[in-house]
Amino acid sequence: MSDRKMRLAAYFNPTGHHVASWRHPRAQVDAPVNIDHYVEIARTAERAKFDMVFLADGSATREADMEALSRSVQFVAHFEPVTLLSALAMATSRIGLVGTYSTTYHEPYNTARKFASLDHISKGRAGWNCVTSNQIAEAFNFGRTGVDNHQVRYGRAQEFIEVCKGLWDSWDDDAFIHDAQSGLYFKPESMHTLNHKGTTYNVRGPLNVPRPPQGYPVIVQAGASDEGREVAAQHAEAIFSPHLTVAAAKAYYDDVKGRMGRYGRDPDHLKILPGLSVVVGESDAKAQEDFEYLQSLIHPMVGREILATMLGIDLSAYDLDQPLPDPLPVGQGSKGHYDSIVAQARRENLTIRQLGARVAGARGKNTIHGSPKKVADYMEEWFTANACDGFCVMPPYIPGAHDDFCNLVIPELQKRGLFRKEYEGTTLREHLGLPRPPSRYGRAAHSSAAE
Repeated sequence: MSDRKMRLAAYFNPTGHHVASWRHPRAQVDAPVNIDHYVEIARTAERAKFDMVFLADGSATREADMEALSRSVQFVAHFEPVTLLSALAMATSRIGLVGTYSTTYHEPYNTARKFASLDHISKGRAGWNCVTSNQIAEAFNFGRTGVDNHQVRYGRAQEFIEVCKGLWDSWDDDAFIHDAQSGLYFKPESMHTLNHKGTTYNVRGPLNVPRPPQGYPVIVQAGASDEGREVAAQHAEAIFSPHLTVAAAKAYYDDVKGRMGRYGRDPDHLKILPGLSVVVGESDAKAQEDFEYLQSLIHPMVGREILATMLGIDLSAYDLDQPLPDPLPVGQGSKGHYDSIVAQARRENLTIRQLGARVAGARGKNTIHGSPKKVADYMEEWFTANACDGFCVMPPYIPGAHDDFCNLVIPELQKRGLFRKEYEGTTLREHLGLPRPPSRYGRAAHSSAAE
């Protein structure tokens, strides 16, 4: 049997990923501002030996039909992720801590400083989910009148990541010697000023935080467009992907990993984790019952609104009981979500009402409900087909469904030799089998010496 192991991320929306999650009796209704809730679920994930917990983010309350918005929780209230992860760092000791931070409405210096700080606070467990922002509501909160086009956003993101990496190299690993006897706190030659002058950013540096324990926090990405795939091939070390079938996931996996060679990167140094929302029960019948109950809690207006958000299209003019129009206008949101959702709608001839219920249940990600064996069989099929390196597990309601996955599915995966029983390292990079990047200044000195 291969010793290759799945990598698992626990993706926490406050009450869960299902749009009606907060109505489930096994959800924490005040989760968005309940720190004890987050501590509990992070510790549960750590006991189950997850590689990381992951928090998404957005810098606005979504603009939506008020009836739909008032029945939702995901887009209304939640903690700022780096603040929350810093608190969770003190309540956990091994699990990775990954948060979203947008390159559209933040600056490289502040971002590099926050994630370097989180990496030090957590002793090497930080990860940055690097995204671009495409919601008009966010633009209005930052003095913008509109959203930049896809190409502009990704061009900025590319330079943004480069600047952050340069800032994380501001200090050599051994720069701070703390020599009280001589009075020398750091070696002057070990401080490096970046002096970046680029298309979008001019950043002098150095960063006022020592080099992170991991060298760089783990860089996570979620791009499915061609530009997103190229950024991932160059920079990403984990990807949260949106694919709904083994074939689509395999094609994406091969494409992105196939691009890495042009950047001198080893394909094994990128972990691709499709989203998977799981309702698991002791039997298929029990899981089906719970799934149907959860679906029954979705208000149709909420389902349509979530679908519209995922597609990036206003659907208010269309009949709920008719299929999506064909042709469908080009969406303004994630291309990966758009392509996957439209393909599913056409394949199964779903009405907008039906598609809204499907999408709202897992926000465009893959779903499965069944016994531990059924769920593990499904995950194993994808994994052994090399369509993924593991999964981003998205509990439909929390803590209940998260507890069920940890108590029922994790032991089944461990029994099959597909998932670890104990952590072998202490940092997120070690969990994922990723190298610690050397400083560019150390590489330059090594190259000069070799010459």
